[in-house]
This record gives sequence, C-alpha cells and structure tokens, in this order.
Amino acid sequence: MSLLTVAVHGATARYPKDERFGLVTQTRRSAVSVAANIAEGCGRRGAREFARFVDIALGSAYELESHLRVAAALGYLPSGSFESLKADLDEVKRMLVGLAQSLQLRFR
Repeated sequence: MSLLTVAVHGATARYPKDERFGLVTQTRRSAVSVAANIAEGCGRRGAREFARFVDIALGSAYELESHLRVAAALGYLPSGSFESLKADLDEVKRMLVGLAQSLQLRFR
C-alpha cells in the first residue's frame, strides 16, 4: 500500500459518519486503485498491457483528486490537509505520466 493511500485513509477517517458509505468509500477505493492497477499491470505480460494498467491507475488518480476537491469544498478536509494530499497526488500523477511515456516508447 502506498503512503498516499495510507494518508487518504487517515484523512477520510475524520469525515462525517454519514459519508461512511459515500465519499469515504469512493475516496478510499480510488486511492487503493492507483497502486492496485500498477501492481496488476506488473503481473501482466509485456509493456503494452502494463501501459494499459498505468493509464487506468492515472485515471484513478484523477478520480481521487476529484473526491478530495469535493471533500475540501464540503469542509471535510482542512485546507492544509487538502494541499498536502494534493501535492503528494500531483507527484504520483507526474510519475505515472513519465512511466506511461517510457512504456509508449517501447511500442515505436
């Protein structure tokens, strides 16, 4: 499990109880999905399949960003927590884009 996923779980633990089966679940699932798709892609055969799972992981990262923005707008995430999580998430997205580009070079 990634450090970002652990941080997201900690942050969502402070959300209101009525969000337990809503925003909490969706946010946590998207965070877990980033790392899970990378792991699954590593277990596939070849760079082309791996690249597909990296793209899915990137999509999950953008989904996570959306959930964090909603939580911040609703006041569930303090500004400092949002900014910290967003900075970590931006770094993950940069790494995923770089990995995807590297894998794409193998197909040319």
